[in-house]
Amino acid sequence: MLKKIPNILTIGRIIIVPFFVLAFYLPGFYGDLTACVLFVIASFTDFLDGMLARMMGEESKLGELLDPIADKIIVATALILLVMSGTIKHYEVIAAIIILTREILISGLREFLARGQIKLPVTNLAKLKTFLQMVAIALLLTGETGNKILNFQDYNAQTIGIILLWLSAFLTLYTGYEYLRKGIDHAMSEDNKSK
Repeated sequence: MLKKIPNILTIGRIIIVPFFVLAFYLPGFYGDLTACVLFVIASFTDFLDGMLARMMGEESKLGELLDPIADKIIVATALILLVMSGTIKHYEVIAAIIILTREILISGLREFLARGQIKLPVTNLAKLKTFLQMVAIALLLTGETGNKILNFQDYNAQTIGIILLWLSAFLTLYTGYEYLRKGIDHAMSEDNKSK
């Protein structure tokens, strides 16, 4: 049973999504708090399931398949809800588009490289990007409640969340480019072999 914990955590992260969506639409303090807490729990299980799988030596094909899917579902859902509610608006939407585009790009690259038995390791910069992205989204999910708790003159929870979202978007562009370059190099070397 212990060996299955990483996969249970990953599946749990997918199961959280509909409850997260419902919580997002709850009004006031409890809605803000519940949506934020569910997102933080989902983000933490992302870190925890990978760590446990490595510690227990239980890195499975199922986990390899489900983990990136679970990550993308929760992030995409949160960003779409924040755009719909007007929390992320105007030019800020570009940051959300950059993050979502990169997620699709990396999924395609991993699938392509997997055919050649090539792994795309996660860099420390990519880990930092993920951390900043999760903190940014969590802060934005706190809504007006977050603004009352976290407020330093011109900087409240929403302002800090948007700044971190842009920062993670810039890191997304950089790390996405690095991954794409590796994928293109591999594709070109494969084309040259077949000539």
